[in-house]
Amino acid sequence: MIRKLILAAGISLLASVSAHAECSYKNDTPIKLLAAGFDAWKAVASTMAECGNFQAELDQNFAQKQMAAFEATPALYQIGGVANETLVPVLQEGLIRPLDSLVAKYGQNLNPNQLIKVDGKIVAIAMMVNTQHLVFRKDILEQLNIPVPKTYDEVLAAAKKIKDAKVVDYPLGGTFKTGYDLGEEFVNMYLGFGGQFFDDKNMATIDNDKGVKTLDMLKALSQYMDPEFLVSDSTYVQQQFEQGKIAMANFWASRAGVLENPTESKVVGKIGVAAAPAAYPGGKPAATLWWDGMTIASHISDADADAAFRLGMEGMKPEMVKAHNDASVWLVKGYTPTPISKGAFETAAAGAPPYPATTALGILHTALGNHIGDFLTGKKTAEQALADVEAEYKTGATEKGLLK
Repeated sequence: MIRKLILAAGISLLASVSAHAECSYKNDTPIKLLAAGFDAWKAVASTMAECGNFQAELDQNFAQKQMAAFEATPALYQIGGVANETLVPVLQEGLIRPLDSLVAKYGQNLNPNQLIKVDGKIVAIAMMVNTQHLVFRKDILEQLNIPVPKTYDEVLAAAKKIKDAKVVDYPLGGTFKTGYDLGEEFVNMYLGFGGQFFDDKNMATIDNDKGVKTLDMLKALSQYMDPEFLVSDSTYVQQQFEQGKIAMANFWASRAGVLENPTESKVVGKIGVAAAPAAYPGGKPAATLWWDGMTIASHISDADADAAFRLGMEGMKPEMVKAHNDASVWLVKGYTPTPISKGAFETAAAGAPPYPATTALGILHTALGNHIGDFLTGKKTAEQALADVEAEYKTGATEKGLLK
């Protein structure tokens, strides 16, 4: 059994990544990377590209492609971007290799908390920690004399006041896109209410009072968002902030830094961050901690694995972090915490749990993303939506051998 891992709409691009930092050596082995499309991966990939013979596919839907790509012989990519949840399936299927010998050879600059271990073996290298935290227009909150919300009831009260004042198009933004994003919002809020996902026999246990409270809160929040909230992913919310259309969102820390980029954002100097709100007074932040990093495919030669890992270490060097300090909350040496990362630190310090990545939760997460939008749009009651989620989970979990 895989033990719990503890830590914290891009366009698909298959092309050489633009160069920006001098490489310490020349790479002679063709290497490909498949990873997510957010700014931190763009920074790492562009640094790797300086060494030559490198291509990156940076795509927010990378996880859907990764299994088939790594199952091929040889694998279609030597390096894979992974996180808490996306590591589980490739690890369980034996599609990635232990990295201990490669870390001993090339990992002298790694911090201990970058080494992701399962059953005593290093299976991935974390480069950053990420979480959702409260991002807000501090000028608007100050103008309307609104304290920074600490709970979601306070978020709703603030949203009403902002709506009444008509200072922005929509008081709130949210990553409520149908599918993975919406499933993540449920997971965060449900944990915030103290919910348990499964019983000791792997049966889903979300069709309960806490599940209903979670859906009711998500629906209440959605009433203050763009009516197209079911297509709203991280890029959508980022653009809403940059264009001055929203005042608050529980938003990924890895995305917050770009809001202070004057070439992209109209709200430079107006952004504040704080811990993710709690679901109820005295509760922990309704958020989960994630790490992102790299792993190496099993179905490639040892020589290619050696070249890929060495190139990955080049991409994670301190010089890269110094050049892109605000792109993420980095675990890599050279990172200097910034005011925009304060909310992520506060979220972690206030006790937000790591995302509980398991095969069972992966199945449930998918089912949540498929069904709870019907409740938010009024097509189903909360009880109907939760029952449909549990039914889909039961089918998927039985196919995976989790249920008998």
